[in-house]
Amino acid sequence: MTDATTQPEPHDPARDGVDPDVEALALDNDLALALELADLADAAAMDRFRAVDLRVDTKPDRTFVTEADLAVERAVRDLIAERRPGDGVLGEEYGTQGSGSRQWIVDPIDGTSNFLRGVPVWGALIALTVDGVPVVGVASMPALGRRWWGAQGLGAFTTDAPGAEPRAIRVSEVSELADASLSFQSIAQWRDAGRLEALLALGERVWRDRAYGDLWSYCLLAEGLVDVVAEFDLKPWDIAAAVPIVEAAGGRVTSTAGTALGDGSVLATNGRLHDAVLGVLDRGAASAD
Repeated sequence: MTDATTQPEPHDPARDGVDPDVEALALDNDLALALELADLADAAAMDRFRAVDLRVDTKPDRTFVTEADLAVERAVRDLIAERRPGDGVLGEEYGTQGSGSRQWIVDPIDGTSNFLRGVPVWGALIALTVDGVPVVGVASMPALGRRWWGAQGLGAFTTDAPGAEPRAIRVSEVSELADASLSFQSIAQWRDAGRLEALLALGERVWRDRAYGDLWSYCLLAEGLVDVVAEFDLKPWDIAAAVPIVEAAGGRVTSTAGTALGDGSVLATNGRLHDAVLGVLDRGAASAD
């Protein structure tokens, strides 16, 4: 199977003759399942959030995993197996299961370090990819009472509180870097990628910069509250769900070099600023050489 964030080809002959209405209905059903999976993930994670006896282990890559991460992913995998037995699954904690053109990608708790410290900025990321292309995405942050979702051709939406009526969202119309709000993961992440000079150069060009971090940055971008998000060292489960949400809201997602995703870097913008940001990052990279 191709990389989970591979961009689609301009034309896919295998889809010729497919009724667009039938295709949209199928995608809508997949989105409904993704939202149900998010409900399941929220309940399992909140059951252990701020628990005084929470079990925390360190993985070989020195990142943390809690019992809640494992419980959430198991629950999500079980429901996928029940509802979509022919689909594959890629999860952060339990790896790849199954094969084929359809694959669900799951990050049970994006922001585990926040979760284990009791910081409410964390959530489940659930995506469906078809032939390697993310077509459905849900980002759910139950400790904040917020959720965002999007799908190809169906738009992007959010709820401002549990049970609230969904509202459509759209990226901002900011067109000048001097007016833009930038979110990045951390200075250490850019330094480790050898791109700290590029971050500093970009920070000097924008109106403000903040490290909102993890899934929240992309959700704020899709809502039009942040204009640029850039990160490094991402795995498919870190970004797959954000792609349909941002793109359905009118944004653009590429690598930091402007190419298709797959090298671990991500640049997501409102679209209007994308080329300008790429130019700054390119000059910042050149000055560091």
